[in-house]
This record gives sequence, C-alpha cells and structure tokens, in this order.
Amino acid sequence: MTRPDAHDGLVPWAVRTSRGRRHPEPAPEWRSEYQRDRDRIIHAGAFRRLEYKTQVFLNHEGDLFRTRLTHSLEVNQVARTMARALGLNEDLVEAIALAHDLGHTPFGHAGQEALNRCMRDHGGFEHNLQSLRVVDSLEQRYAEFDGLNLTFETREGVLKRCARRHAERLGDVGQRFLDGTHPSLEAQLTNLADEIAYNSHDVDDGLRAGLLELDALIEVPLVGEILTHVRESHPGLDARRTIYQTVRHLISHQVDDLITTTRTRVEAAAPVDADAVRTAEAPLAAFSPEMAEAHRGLKHFLFHNLYRHYRVHRMTTKAQRVIEELFTLLHGDPQLLPPQAHESARTLEQRLGERGRARAVADYIAGMTDRFAIAEHERLHDPRRLA
Repeated sequence: MTRPDAHDGLVPWAVRTSRGRRHPEPAPEWRSEYQRDRDRIIHAGAFRRLEYKTQVFLNHEGDLFRTRLTHSLEVNQVARTMARALGLNEDLVEAIALAHDLGHTPFGHAGQEALNRCMRDHGGFEHNLQSLRVVDSLEQRYAEFDGLNLTFETREGVLKRCARRHAERLGDVGQRFLDGTHPSLEAQLTNLADEIAYNSHDVDDGLRAGLLELDALIEVPLVGEILTHVRESHPGLDARRTIYQTVRHLISHQVDDLITTTRTRVEAAAPVDADAVRTAEAPLAAFSPEMAEAHRGLKHFLFHNLYRHYRVHRMTTKAQRVIEELFTLLHGDPQLLPPQAHESARTLEQRLGERGRARAVADYIAGMTDRFAIAEHERLHDPRRLA
C-alpha cells in the first residue's frame, strides 16, 4: 500500500516534483515531500515560540490580539483557499505559510528594526533571511544534519526578498534574485496571502484595541465601501459584529480579486509547467491595478493611524530599548549568554571574527519570545535578579 497521489487535480504549472533537499533523504512513504516539510515546521521549537511573539500588540496586552502564530495560521488558511481554487500544490503553500515568519524577532517589526541597527556593522538583520537561517541551521533536532532540511521549493518561498549581496552567498535559493526570475506560483501566492492577512487583521485588532475608529475607515478605499454596505445591509448591527462583517468581506474581496487576476494572467502567459512560471516576464500572481491601489491606500492608513499611534509608539520605543540593551550587553560579554548560545558565539567568532560573535548574539535574541526578552533584560539589569 502506498500513499495517495498528492498531484491529483493539479494544473500543469503547479509544482509537482521537488528539486531536492540540501541533504539527500529517502522519499517519505506516506506523505508528499511538502507534507514532510509542513510536519517538520510544526514540530520545530521556532514555530511554537511564534505563539508568544508580537504581531502588532504585545502578547500580554490582550488574549484576542494576533500573534505571529495565529497570523501564520491565518496566512495558511487564505493561501490554501486560493491554491485550491487555482489548482496549485496546497501542501507546498501550507509549508511556506507556516514557515514564513520563523525568523521574526520578539516585538514584531520594532524588534527587527532595533536588531538591524545593532547589526549594521556586522551584515545587518532581516527577518526573511533569518527565517531561512532557522530552517537551514538553527533548528537542531536531527542526527544527520542541522536545520530542518526542507525542500528547495519551501526554502525559496520562505525567502520572499533578499538583497543581491546576500543572494550571492545563498546558492540555489538565492539565484532568482541575481538572474531576475521568479519563485513558484505557490510561493508568489503565499506572499500575497501574507499581505491580505496582516492588513485585514491589523484593521480588526486596531478596532478591537480602540486605536482605530470605525467611522474613520469610511474614507479608506475598499474598506469604506465594505463598511457602508454592511451598515446598509444590517442597520442597527452592534459594533462587534459590524467589525467582524467588515473584516471578513475585506478578506473575501481581496481573495476574489487575487484569484481572478492571477487566473487571467496565467491564461495570458500560458506556462507549460512550473519552470515556465519562473521565467515569465512578470510574476503571475497579482492583484488587479484597482485592488493594488486600494491595498496601498489601506497600508497608508494603517501606517499613519495604527502603527504610529502614540500607544503603539510607546510600546515600540520600550521594545527597541530592550533589544538594543540586550545586544549591547551580550555582544560585549558573550559569557553572559547561556551555555549553548555561548558555544555558538565562540564557534562563529573563531570562523568569522567579531561578525560571527554578533551573528550568534542576534540569533539568540531573534529566537526569544516577547516575555522571555523582557525577563532576560530584567535578569541582566536588575541586581535583585540573580539568575
């Protein structure tokens, strides 16, 4: 008895066969290669830690706000819906969606910005590269290799963007940033599912936190039209349900547009297989021009009204101070690191000098949850905390 054919119902340009893993392994008997990737990701410590990493609001500020874990699950749901509609490989989409944020720091983008500043003289810090670093080397679970040894297709989907100077040292997974080609359609779709999820759910969290007002959304392209329609269709509906109805329709409108536009672009390009998707003149997964413009308008609104809200800014400032002070202390005195991290710092410093020591410290900090970073900061600064 063998596993069911994972390729039933896929379109010709969907990914079927993997280019392989960095360390060859026998094919799985009961799963597809991408199901194996998904399972390894779900069992990884870095995936579990996403539960206590900030999306926009600190995890302890409220039980209903998104975390990196719930965000990753929502990206997965949106991406799989679209992949099924377009006849693409759902297993690959799921693996990419669940792994795409594994390299995020504590405290969301605020933490990344702070750690990037700390690392500016040591190669910088970027969460897409860090996610790849997590799955390629930092997760140490298997006897035969470091990392999770994921397929090429999942790894390239995790690496959504990359500067040329970094791509040059990444081998096969960085090549497309050098030659101007594209990732699989599954990776392209998951990248846009990420945008749909975080924009829509940041609206939801911002409204529930009281940082955004429903009436202020009336003037926002796309959202205002949906909110007006909800109110006209359900007069007297309470605020909580109005928010939910608005956000669910916001997601649906974007998903519908992306599926329709992508299908049209695929039909026009007529790729014969997955490789033809990579060499197409432009990415085939895309919003319509009208939806892309509405998307930019929503991002602009969220940037100025949510991400720069004084309450969020206060949290951001405190979070960045925690990250910067942790880095300064630990980089200056690696013996403050716990044994495994200290050994990593010693090994990397032997290979790469001070740059290697800085990278090991960045790895340690990036792997922290919000609450662990706060506790570690207290342990290192408060003389009353001895351990």
